Amino acid sequence: MEKVVDLRRRQVLLGAAAAATAVGTVSADALAQAAKPKPLPKYVEWKYLDSVIVHSSNTIETKRAAFGTSVIVPNDILFVRNNLPPPPETIAYDPDAWEVSIQGVANPRKFTLGELKRMGVETVASVLQCSGNGRGFFKHKASGTQWKVGAAGCVIWSGLPVATVVKELGGVAGGMTFMTGTGGEKIPPGVEPKKVMVERSVPMRALDTAILAWELNGEPLAVAHGGPLRLVIPGYYGVNNVKYLAQLAFTAKETDASIQSSGYRIRDIGKKGAPSQPSMWEMNVKSWINHPSGDGDSVSSGMVQINGVAFAGVNRVTRVEVSLDGGKSWKDAKFVGPDLGPTGWRQFVLPVKLDAGSYALMSRATDEKGNTQPPERVENERGYGHNGWRDHGVRLNVA
Repeated sequence: MEKVVDLRRRQVLLGAAAAATAVGTVSADALAQAAKPKPLPKYVEWKYLDSVIVHSSNTIETKRAAFGTSVIVPNDILFVRNNLPPPPETIAYDPDAWEVSIQGVANPRKFTLGELKRMGVETVASVLQCSGNGRGFFKHKASGTQWKVGAAGCVIWSGLPVATVVKELGGVAGGMTFMTGTGGEKIPPGVEPKKVMVERSVPMRALDTAILAWELNGEPLAVAHGGPLRLVIPGYYGVNNVKYLAQLAFTAKETDASIQSSGYRIRDIGKKGAPSQPSMWEMNVKSWINHPSGDGDSVSSGMVQINGVAFAGVNRVTRVEVSLDGGKSWKDAKFVGPDLGPTGWRQFVLPVKLDAGSYALMSRATDEKGNTQPPERVENERGYGHNGWRDHGVRLNVA
């Protein structure tokens, strides 16, 4: 892997040097600075630096141009989002020793990861997406990482269905209406745990598809992505897919942890979060174009393959349209590649012949329930759930 990384980085440097030659003389210091992105934090130093944007030590975005056309996003370019600093790498040295407590069932108990692995296994494809993906398009500069499209990726999880564990423990106790996952991050000293802990409640309907995942894209789940054990709820926003899962409880009420009671709530700009506001649970229908990315792409006139991705949370995406003129007219794109189920994303392509000129490329998706991406974003305080197609478009100049 190290040789591949080195090769990619050399290609980036060579590209920067070529660009400098094309526009004239540039100082060596300026060239070096331009080719020097923010470094990767140690716990994710194995990722491809040239394919991601390092916003902070806890927020790393996949570049739009780095998304491929093979449905699955590789681990080494997949985005990273942590609400708290990740635990030390030592928790992954003996992953099978990790313990999770199951509560709110007839016979509550703890399991080691090793025990869970002997109870069964299931594999599911799903889109992992931060609630704030697309926040960078909001004009009011909502607080939080200014993601564009790269806080998402379609991945394959392997683990044990939660329903299997529940059955083994005699079923869910009476009166429970939520499934609540608690992360195993260390709470900073002197801080009220409920203020910062990652503990999320989702409706009981999520039980049917949720899994306790220990593998990501065929590899042991890295600490960067929630290993050794993560709660995965296909079709739900990433915050509900609790990392370093220490407890899974079936509860009568939602947790009163701040990340649930006031965080990740849709509200008007200037309003504070409250339990009465909509929570970021199931994802909405969404799509965007990845290639041409509009980010320095050089495209000559003639045939161009316009491709991107589309998904719709817990629903199957059924149609994608592409516009070349900023949404004035639309053409149906076709799906390509394997259909990995309703909670994965579909790759789409529109082959089109383009003459020289400027184009505003947009895409909009429709799901099996008839929901279609709106043209505009829904303004809200934290920039959550943005699926407006206009902002997600790209400008393309064809020579």
